[in-house]
Amino acid sequence: MAGRGTPAMALLAKQKINHRTHPYDVPADAPNYGALVAAVLGVAPERVFKTLVTEVDGVLTVAVVPVTGELDLKALAAAAGGKRATLAERVAAERATGYVRGGISPLGQRKRLPTVLDASALDHSTVYVSAGRRGLQVELAPADLVALTDARTAPLATA
Repeated sequence: MAGRGTPAMALLAKQKINHRTHPYDVPADAPNYGALVAAVLGVAPERVFKTLVTEVDGVLTVAVVPVTGELDLKALAAAAGGKRATLAERVAAERATGYVRGGISPLGQRKRLPTVLDASALDHSTVYVSAGRRGLQVELAPADLVALTDARTAPLATA
C-alpha cells in the first residue's frame, strides 16, 4: 500500500483502522491547493481537511479544518480553553510533528499535540486528511480521526 512508511499510516495499520489512501499530484505552491487536491481526488472540498499547527497561549495545538475555509483563531482559542491563538512557526511545527509543511498529518505525530477538529467533519461518513507526506491523503471516518488524536470538536472554520 502506498504511503505505508509514514507514521500516520503505521498508526492506522497498528490500530486496525478502516481507511483508504489516495495519492494525488498537485504542485505544492499552487493557489487554492486544498481545493485542487479535492478536485483531483474527485471529492467534495468540504470533505478534505488541512492540518494547521498553531499556538494557543504558547502551547502547540493542532487545528484540522476544511480546505474550503479559513481557521478562526478566536474560535480555536476558545475551543482549546485559551485566550489567544496564532499560527505556529514552521520550524516548531515540523519539529513537533515530525512532518514537513504541506504533509503534516494530524495522525502519528512525533509529539502528541492537543487537537481540535472542525465540527463539520462529523457531517460526513468519511473525511480526507494528509497521510503524512505531500501527495498522499488518507480517507477515514471522522470518529476514528477523533479517537486517534483525542480531538475535541468545535466550529473552527470561517467560510
